[in-house]
Amino acid sequence: MMERAFGSTGLQVSALGFGAGHIGQDTMTDREAARILNEALDAGITLIDTARGYGLSEERIGKLIGHRRQEFVLSTKIGYGIPGFEDWTAPCIRAGIDAALKLMRTDVLDVVHLHSCPREILEAGEVTEELHRAVEAGKVRVAAYSGENEALEAALHSGSFGSIQLSVNICDQASLESALPAAREGGIGVIAKRPIANAPWRYAERPVGEYVEDYWVRFREMGWHKAELGMNWDELALRFAAFTPGVHSCIVGTANPERLRHNARLLEKGPLPEELEKKLRSDFHSHGADWVGLV
Repeated sequence: MMERAFGSTGLQVSALGFGAGHIGQDTMTDREAARILNEALDAGITLIDTARGYGLSEERIGKLIGHRRQEFVLSTKIGYGIPGFEDWTAPCIRAGIDAALKLMRTDVLDVVHLHSCPREILEAGEVTEELHRAVEAGKVRVAAYSGENEALEAALHSGSFGSIQLSVNICDQASLESALPAAREGGIGVIAKRPIANAPWRYAERPVGEYVEDYWVRFREMGWHKAELGMNWDELALRFAAFTPGVHSCIVGTANPERLRHNARLLEKGPLPEELEKKLRSDFHSHGADWVGLV
């Protein structure tokens, strides 16, 4: 598995990360969660990304692979959902970090994101300052922000964050000419979420009300045809995201070990041919002048 320096943070991450949303579902057993988590580590994946809001995910990471903690960079997201604390306040940030440390059975969280924190709260400074106090106390290694558009731009230019997480995929390229260049210039680590755009090609008809609906609309408007582009959609999308300049790791969630191994094999093929990448970017630019990053 290809490893990359994570900006100027001093951390190293695999080009393919594991998105741990699936393992938070109560429809999955601990045994199934343990299998996919250990498969990820055995495949050379060294970034695991979770969040306070991902159900059982943080608890299972601690319980099922806590004994392998030195093998991976641990990324999580906070800011909300702590009983007894108002969301987006310093006490909520402090309690969220302490809860994550306890659930994941670790002494330090490598990367902690303010999870889609509104711009006005970021600019007020209270939650950012509390996150930095956790860094100074040794509970967190890298203060990070996860979000899109104006809030992301504010976070990037605040100088307060060593890492960001944002949507990067063939249907979501708004960041390629703004956020990613700024992150590269600032030595900021970048985690790309939704690298396969929630796989809109799975649906013959518009999936109204589904999470993937907006990407399905964009995908159809760009009029791409697999035969013309020369490879399967999942390969095209994953290689595009993983090798976009400025991206250090792209996180894919799955409950299927074979799918995980398949994704790892796809990245071994390296970047897309230059002309194909140019076409994907040109098509997005032509159709998506008003398409913003999807949170």
